[in-house]
Amino acid sequence: MTESTAAPAYLTLTQERALALTIAVVTANAYYIHPIIGDVAKAFGVGEATIGLVPALNQLALALGILLLLPLGDFTSNRKLCLIFVAGQTLCLGGMVLAPSFVLFTAASTLLGFFTIAPYLIPAFASKRVAPERLGQVTAKLTAAVIFGILVARVGAGIIAARADWHTVYVCALAVMAAVTAFLPFAMRSEPTPAKQPQAGYGALIASVFTLAAKHPDMRLSAAMQGLNFAIFTASWLALSLHLTGPELGYGTDDVGYLAGIAAISVFTTPRLGRWADRVGPRRARIAAALVQFVGIALFYPLGFSIWAVLVPLFIVNTVGPSIDVTGRMTFFSLAPEIRTRLTTSYVVTMFVGGAIGSALGTAVFEWGGWGATCALLAAMSSGVVALALYAERHWRRLNEG
Repeated sequence: MTESTAAPAYLTLTQERALALTIAVVTANAYYIHPIIGDVAKAFGVGEATIGLVPALNQLALALGILLLLPLGDFTSNRKLCLIFVAGQTLCLGGMVLAPSFVLFTAASTLLGFFTIAPYLIPAFASKRVAPERLGQVTAKLTAAVIFGILVARVGAGIIAARADWHTVYVCALAVMAAVTAFLPFAMRSEPTPAKQPQAGYGALIASVFTLAAKHPDMRLSAAMQGLNFAIFTASWLALSLHLTGPELGYGTDDVGYLAGIAAISVFTTPRLGRWADRVGPRRARIAAALVQFVGIALFYPLGFSIWAVLVPLFIVNTVGPSIDVTGRMTFFSLAPEIRTRLTTSYVVTMFVGGAIGSALGTAVFEWGGWGATCALLAAMSSGVVALALYAERHWRRLNEG
């Protein structure tokens, strides 16, 4: 496949904002269910463990989509792929709105996850269409859009569900996605750059993802840590929603939505902690972040019976949690440019597999043992992150000293 060889025009500020908005909206689709998961379970008449399958399968499908679809960027333009996959997500949201049963609702949510590729293709598209001196600024803007999308999804879903119902949340999401699908071709209207033509076929390209992962243990360790880190994120928010809206505490879904607003802190703290990691090194910074996160998670149980008290551990975890992801990526972003995308594929796939496991375990353990058992699960996963961070730093030091 060949495309125009004309030099791409730089993105306008309006286009940059439109792409950031697209990333936020597309990312949000997976997180609407967090504050309303109890309402959805009641509507379909399923238990707390069963409803956990919805976010779990969505995350697993997302990981599979990244593995099978993201490498297609080496065959064809990022623009064309984004337009196809965003349209696919819109159709899947329509399926969720119209689904008459839990099985069909889950199937549509799972397929939606499979098509959630745009947040990983758009930064690559933008990086080729901005002045070199603005690359970091634009990349940071698109990264912040992911956090913003998660924040708006969880806060907005809780508020809308409290004033209408959970179904209205997805009707609104469908309307927003339809609008994004309509304006995205204009936001990505700059001239395409030639797509790279791999010497091997698609099968060999996918296989090389695993080959490269096997050759870079540092990336595998970073991926394992982020998998656990994302499992903590999904398990804690899903279980916390069930805990706070349950009969013992009786808070509303809008309360959970407001509580999710605490994640806004990471929009401001993550860039600052990233600059600190540049100074002290990503591995040392990751150890510090993992230790602080463990302290926050240890406070979940004693402070988790009041929506005001639980703000303390949530503040701690949301402040340092994203830094574990940032420092993990820093450990392999210094490698050769031609392998970073495939290493990123392995890393992100592992992250979402971890998120799927956290979704399933968080709800299942909560149904089995309540908030106390869930907190024990979170502490175990957090201690795993700390242990791996310490091992990774020592392993890297031995390699460099040798």
